[in-house]
Amino acid sequence: MTSVPGRRSSTFTRLLRHGFTDPSAAERLLDSPELSAVRDDPVLLEALGGTADPDLALLGLVRLLEAQTGATGRQELLDTLISAKPLRDRLLGVLGASEALADHLARHADDWQALVTYEARDLHPGVTEFEHGLAEATDTVSLRVAYRRCLLSIAARDVCGTTEVSETAAELADLATATLRAALALAEAAVPEDAALCRLAVVAMGKCGGHELNYVSDVDVIFVGEAVNGADEDKALRAAARLAAHMMRICSANTVEGTIWPVDANLRPEGRNGPLVRTLASHRAYYQRWAKTWEFQALLKARPVAGDLALGEEYVAALRPLVWQAAERENFVADVQKMRRRVIDNIPTAEVDRQLKLGPGGLRDVEFAVQMLQLVHGRADTSLRSGTTLDALGALATGGYVGRGDAAQLDHAYRFLRSLEHRIQLFRLRRTHLVPEDDADLRRIGRSLGLRTDPVASLTREWRRHATVVRRLHEKLFYRPLLDAVAQLAPGEARLSAAAARERLVALGYADPAAALRHLEALASGVTRKAAIQRTLLPVLLGWFAESADPDAGLLNFRKVSDALGKTPWYLRLLRDEGAAAENLARVLSAGRLAPDLLLRAPEAVALLGDGEAGLRPRTRAHLEQEILAAVRRAEGAAQAVDVARGIRRRELFRTAATDIIGSYGTESQPVEADQGALVDLVGAAVSDLTAATLAGTLRAVVREGWGDTLPTRFAIIGMGRFGGHELSYGSDADVLFVHEPRDGVDEREAADAAGKVVAEMRRLLQTPSADPPLLIDADLRPEGRSGPLVRTLGSYEAYYRRWSLVWERHALLRAEHVAGDEELGRRFVELIDPLRYPPAGLGEDDVREIRRLKARMESERLPRGTDPKLHVKLGPGGLSDVEWTVQLIQLRHAAHEPGLRTTRTREALAAAHAAGLISADDAGILDEAWVLATGVRNAVMLVRGRAGDTFPADPRDLAAVGRYLGYGAGHVGDMLDVYRRTARRARGVMEELFYGGS
Repeated sequence: MTSVPGRRSSTFTRLLRHGFTDPSAAERLLDSPELSAVRDDPVLLEALGGTADPDLALLGLVRLLEAQTGATGRQELLDTLISAKPLRDRLLGVLGASEALADHLARHADDWQALVTYEARDLHPGVTEFEHGLAEATDTVSLRVAYRRCLLSIAARDVCGTTEVSETAAELADLATATLRAALALAEAAVPEDAALCRLAVVAMGKCGGHELNYVSDVDVIFVGEAVNGADEDKALRAAARLAAHMMRICSANTVEGTIWPVDANLRPEGRNGPLVRTLASHRAYYQRWAKTWEFQALLKARPVAGDLALGEEYVAALRPLVWQAAERENFVADVQKMRRRVIDNIPTAEVDRQLKLGPGGLRDVEFAVQMLQLVHGRADTSLRSGTTLDALGALATGGYVGRGDAAQLDHAYRFLRSLEHRIQLFRLRRTHLVPEDDADLRRIGRSLGLRTDPVASLTREWRRHATVVRRLHEKLFYRPLLDAVAQLAPGEARLSAAAARERLVALGYADPAAALRHLEALASGVTRKAAIQRTLLPVLLGWFAESADPDAGLLNFRKVSDALGKTPWYLRLLRDEGAAAENLARVLSAGRLAPDLLLRAPEAVALLGDGEAGLRPRTRAHLEQEILAAVRRAEGAAQAVDVARGIRRRELFRTAATDIIGSYGTESQPVEADQGALVDLVGAAVSDLTAATLAGTLRAVVREGWGDTLPTRFAIIGMGRFGGHELSYGSDADVLFVHEPRDGVDEREAADAAGKVVAEMRRLLQTPSADPPLLIDADLRPEGRSGPLVRTLGSYEAYYRRWSLVWERHALLRAEHVAGDEELGRRFVELIDPLRYPPAGLGEDDVREIRRLKARMESERLPRGTDPKLHVKLGPGGLSDVEWTVQLIQLRHAAHEPGLRTTRTREALAAAHAAGLISADDAGILDEAWVLATGVRNAVMLVRGRAGDTFPADPRDLAAVGRYLGYGAGHVGDMLDVYRRTARRARGVMEELFYGGS
């Protein structure tokens, strides 16, 4: 071909128009001697332009022509190619989609003739036809050649659109079946004496068993063996294992013709650690006693394919009844969902966005959802027992177990994703589920799927769209039919029966499915806009509720909140439009009693859940005091002012609890807080700041009503215990001391009387029964305890501490901090007690012995009867008391000379002790871990039960909820208790060394 210099040839332009990306190289190939006779034939150019990659197809064609033996062979191929459209489309289609099959044709130049025949029986071959195609294989090499020849015909029908994706997958499974049979025959021929001893059945699992195989995939199998009549069973099983292993090697070994695919037997009982071949009785015993939920899920696809088919059928018949009992297992849905999450968690971060099979919105999401529904409803409905995903999805839709519209969308998305997977694997015949990043690969794949206009962008857009559909539907698939079961449907629309709905709710963990259905009916029935939005929200909410330890409570609480706010225009709009709000609400409502109780007293606080991070971030003490004091100024009287302050406290307790729950459970937009210590510190600081602000507002309200702007005496509140240490929990009392100092010219009796009235009124107003939780004030740590006056002057404190203070009082003062009232008076009180709690000379031996005696007495006398000491997080071995007394003894001894120890906070003091070299890093870490865990348990118990507690709950559901808060999934409560015991045991060992052992 010649052209005017500097101008492109007409052929160059035609090649560009037909989809070639390298027209210059294509021109050279068309000019090659092999194509000289047809290079100007428009039929050929048109056919090449119709392939997925015209450049690749042309190169493959030239290589195939070069491989022909002599001019006669080349001419026969060219004549057939030009004259026979079926061959032309098939051959060029394969060459343009698969580099690997082009290589095969270049090595085996006559195999193109496998594509010439175009008869009805060739359009949909089955196992028999593939067995015929493999019949001449006599060794591993010839088996691979014959396998590729059969694969060539499957790929040709696939890329030409003669078969759709489910038919292609079924053909690949049938070819795998024929290949396993051929491989087993070769293994038996190699060692006939082994074959004579045993019956060996090969049961396909996974996609091969489900009749939906990929181009390149592990072929999952399970082997069943029995002795033939009269043979020793042990010898027969050893012989069967040798045959099975040989068969696997025949398929997976690398040869000059490459490999076929790995045969994977790891789905067998005990996995890689179990015997390769078991008897039927051994299989049955394992599944009856030891099998996990996922193993029954895997058995959905079990199908005998090779060897002794009668034995294989016996295996399936024996185990199939057990499969349909799997949904009755405790934590069935949680186990399946946990396994799905584990798969996602194990995907390398760099691959998550390209994972077609395992990633979110991928093929596995569809398969898991379908299989879970099969296991729940297949017990009663045998039409659902197909091992093929799309067939099972269709049966679920027909039976009303899945909405028809949802099933149709999922079917379409699954077919697209499987087609994409096939095209990716077909190119090099490599096992991969990653969407490529290279534009050339994406262009070829997009064109092969019919996306000819801007194939790269179109493919990416279609893939993301279908993945989004799957992500949106795969869990909703499980829940939407529950709404249809209680709603009015269009005539002829299938619906979930009441019995099936109850069955599904039980599988999801609902203890009272009848009540749950009543709640759903109340929420979603009717034709109002409100009901329509609820029907959109509930499928997702039900899934989130099901992930909690008490789905019933989550749904009931949601109904209560919806009933209270249903007529409020912003409520449902918030849940619908603010993605995080609905999930946040679901977590909060199903995590226990405290947060829902706080919310239901003033449901409008639900708005906090949709205000992003700002809505959930606890507010500072300064902001809280500003709001409460402003409310006090506006109020008419102290009672109203304190009511407002308590309402703010309730709202802020809810905010903190919601933050705690969401941080512990995690949501799609906010991962689980990895640092449990940070969460514990957040709660402690937030509740302590809120308590201080509430006391400040209450003090201002009481003073304002009784004395106007100025009380006759300066008045300050000193936080003690966990309050002073910024470590309050949700149910903690406020430990305080009250101190006052008469103003100039005020009689001491008048001042004391005023201070006493302030304290009494504050306590009364904060404990008055109301819709808001009370704030209990505990002043028992004051001088002389309950026998002493509630409030003293600063001088009285000074005189008492100088003359009468005991070591336990100095110990208690380590946590003293001004929290409300007169700042100057509070500062002077702290200056007064500093020499007592940080004694310049440290502690004498008598004082140390007294502290140890008090600790031992507390351990023996204060622990409640009937309580397991090892699980009491406050007073038990290695609990809060052990850690805090150990740290506080170090403070009493060394704080005078180590300024870092002069803190009221346990963790800060512990870190300072390590920094000062007073405790090793390991010991500090052990104590800190124990303290954080014990505090987390206390917080969890309060969140779950709605009342404070220092032990793990006895109720199984409450205990499971505590476990969920601490990060333990369903069925792992025992692990949680073991971890607590182990952590506490280690902390006790450190405590005994540092507290009792040292001098």
